[in-house]
Amino acid sequence: MAQSDPPPYQDPSLPASVRAADLISRMTLEEKVGQMVHEAEAVERLGIPAYNWWNECLHGVGRAGIATVFPQAIGLAATWNPDLLHRVAVAISDEARAKHHAALAPDGASEWYFGLTSWSPNINIFRDPRWGRGQETYGEDPYLTARLGVAFVRGLQGDHAQYVKLVATPKHFAVHSGPEKDRHGFDARVSLRDLRETYLPAFQACVEEAGAVSIMSAYNRVNGEVCSASDTLLRDILRGEWGFTGYVVSDCGAIDDIVNGHRLVETADAAAALAVKGGCDLNCGCTYKALTIAVQRGLLAEADLGRALHRLFEARFRLGMFDPPEMVPFAQIPLSVNDCAAHRELALEAARQSIVLLKNEGGLLPLGPDVRSLAVIGPNADDVEVLLGNYNGTPSHAVTPLAGIRGRAGASVEVTYTQGCGLIEPIEGGLAEACAAASRADAVILLLGLSPRLEGEEGETNLIDKSGDRRDLGLPEAQEQLLREVASQGRPTVLVLLSGSAVAIGWAKEHVDAILATWYGGEEAGAALAEVLFGDCNPAGRLPVTVYASVDQLPPFECYDMANRTYRFFRGTPLFPFGFGLSYTRFEYGNLQISPATVAAGQPVEVSVEVRNVGPLSGDEVVQLYVTDDEASLPVPLRQLQGFQRIHLQPGETQTVRFVLEPRQLACYADDGQPLIEPGRFTLSIGGGQPIPGGAPTACAIGALQVR
Repeated sequence: MAQSDPPPYQDPSLPASVRAADLISRMTLEEKVGQMVHEAEAVERLGIPAYNWWNECLHGVGRAGIATVFPQAIGLAATWNPDLLHRVAVAISDEARAKHHAALAPDGASEWYFGLTSWSPNINIFRDPRWGRGQETYGEDPYLTARLGVAFVRGLQGDHAQYVKLVATPKHFAVHSGPEKDRHGFDARVSLRDLRETYLPAFQACVEEAGAVSIMSAYNRVNGEVCSASDTLLRDILRGEWGFTGYVVSDCGAIDDIVNGHRLVETADAAAALAVKGGCDLNCGCTYKALTIAVQRGLLAEADLGRALHRLFEARFRLGMFDPPEMVPFAQIPLSVNDCAAHRELALEAARQSIVLLKNEGGLLPLGPDVRSLAVIGPNADDVEVLLGNYNGTPSHAVTPLAGIRGRAGASVEVTYTQGCGLIEPIEGGLAEACAAASRADAVILLLGLSPRLEGEEGETNLIDKSGDRRDLGLPEAQEQLLREVASQGRPTVLVLLSGSAVAIGWAKEHVDAILATWYGGEEAGAALAEVLFGDCNPAGRLPVTVYASVDQLPPFECYDMANRTYRFFRGTPLFPFGFGLSYTRFEYGNLQISPATVAAGQPVEVSVEVRNVGPLSGDEVVQLYVTDDEASLPVPLRQLQGFQRIHLQPGETQTVRFVLEPRQLACYADDGQPLIEPGRFTLSIGGGQPIPGGAPTACAIGALQVR
């Protein structure tokens, strides 16, 4: 008796869309509903294994045991290096793929955090430094966030013609950036100008340029519409304008929030129906289990489920989940890539590139041979947890700042360590011990700042506000006292900040010799710091955020209006501006060329500049292009980043750096959110930072462009 041909959904030669449609046509209502929650049920009669959609790959494979831990996302942003982020994402996706295939059950079922659908990256705009989850983002600028987000998404998903390596999930769509305590019922009121100019560009780039297969909707409402069921966001913009064909997953518990947080409906089945009809295909949570009742009550049709399921199963087919492993190239990645030497070296490179030199009075850094003794002081000096941020994996080994300094100093430099104080509390005798150690040393390294226990997602932190958000911008009081007492000992002092956000250090800026920002630098953070301190590496990180003097410079946290927020609209004087970072060498800019200097609206413009290393050391420079619309009839940013490149120059070497400004990069936004290019004069500045009048001196070249 001849065997019958397999059903179309089991035929790898057919397009994923055809296979998905065939599979869904064979499912019962209950089976369909069981696939629409993140813990999707097995359907044995159809050969569908159980699958957990929830995985995290923010800066390494998270919560799945040993994995390479790269710098937290805000630290990756401080590298200003899309190529590096792409390489990091490729490494992460290698480890995630290898872990997935090694952990699959005999029946093909997948464990939590071992799936192929990654809920990363977080590309929300870090509009306010009080937000505890800002550490997960790429900072405050839409352009920088877009470029880094595109690189990361491409690195996770791969470029195979048929198969997706991992599904990337840019989140949280949209206008989501605190306050955490209100996120389950908050309505973010934004102008259409701010929506289009600030909050949406990175999502658009990740969809249109990087082809993100998934998007995660946010907890909050935007202008009255809950994000997980928003006609404006999901139907009109995401799918209508941007042509998104992938699936939307809710943030975890966000569908339940429609009932119990936003109180838009009274029952779970009504909330589930509203979200599915609005375009949310997958529920992180269990509220969608009420969809059976919703269909029976006539709140939505079974065809609505089919539309969502088609997107979900098309993604699973593209991941190769139903194909023989030998057909799927990524299924062959060996588990030995996990935590391998090459990935640890990449983590070290990323940590090096993330370090920002904020001050170097008198050239204290790098430390010279005359430094024969060091006092290493502070609560962040020898704490592994502070290196890891959140949504992190577990490193097989981690190099704390103290370990890195001791390892690099060797026998020739005496290193004395004392904690001095806790993160938020004094230690009995700690202050006196720290001062004594400082007074005896040739130089002092102070390791202060924040910790994932002080800032993070709602409910994560355990030492201060349980919302995860910060109440102010300064150091904890005990650390500030330690800083001042130790610095008063009169020894050359380096302040090293570890944090996931900007820290207001006004006193330190005036009284400490050198300051470094190292973020939550991942498993090799201490080794990278030691290389910078001793001059093996020339720092070139740049701030992805503005460092304000105090919270008094900011509008209310609950206000989502961009006025006076971030470098693009802030009219005050920051402690350190967005894009700022020093080097152990010096760079000069010249021969700025704008071609053509007068252009018709809608035409691209080429801009170039010569950059020369005029200092004694080789080093990286982050070349930044800013645009100011001088004659706009509408409200526009003071200036905005529209290009950047990280380059390396030897002493005396010159390189010509080129940018192409596309027409959309000269657009302003009308009250209805629509972009338009007005005739008039634009100022273009290319340099190592922003051209801030009266601000810190930055080498740059400035020219004018006329649009007619």
